[in-house]
Amino acid sequence: FHSENGFVGMGPPLADGTPDHHVVDAGGRAVTLRPGAACFDSVVSFGLVRGQHLDLAVLGAFQVAVNGDLANWKIPGKLTPGMGGAMELAQKARKVVVLSRHSDKLGRAKLVAQCDLPLTAAGCVDTLITERAVFRRRGDQLQLASVHPTETAESVLQSIDVEIAMDSSLESWDQEDP
Repeated sequence: FHSENGFVGMGPPLADGTPDHHVVDAGGRAVTLRPGAACFDSVVSFGLVRGQHLDLAVLGAFQVAVNGDLANWKIPGKLTPGMGGAMELAQKARKVVVLSRHSDKLGRAKLVAQCDLPLTAAGCVDTLITERAVFRRRGDQLQLASVHPTETAESVLQSIDVEIAMDSSLESWDQEDP
């Protein structure tokens, strides 16, 4: 794993609870480094991103449009320090996976016909994973690819305010292995 603050080869948090405060991820959490890891400054780190050397970026979202547009950096009227590296990651990674709650705090689905929040990047999302379903991009649209065992395709489709297609190989995921 790459961390935007300057290393490739991030491992899990230390198990014994005595973190090395010199090795932290971009969120400031102490982590380990895997054998062969490399540490470098943020210029090199963002060079990896800008040079399109990342196979996959995993991002959060406020909204994802059915055409793969991503809005994840600003809610109008809220103080926002900036978008960080999200815009470059969304544009430059070979694949973009979004991990998100299915609905926002007001109960509105985050998968929408068109984002009404400021875009981070257009048409970049390849896969959207929520606690209820997985949506994968087929051509220029996201499709319902799989559903949680407690859900049906119909219940997921009724929970969003946009029409989307179902993948021809729609399946329910295994509870032990989502």
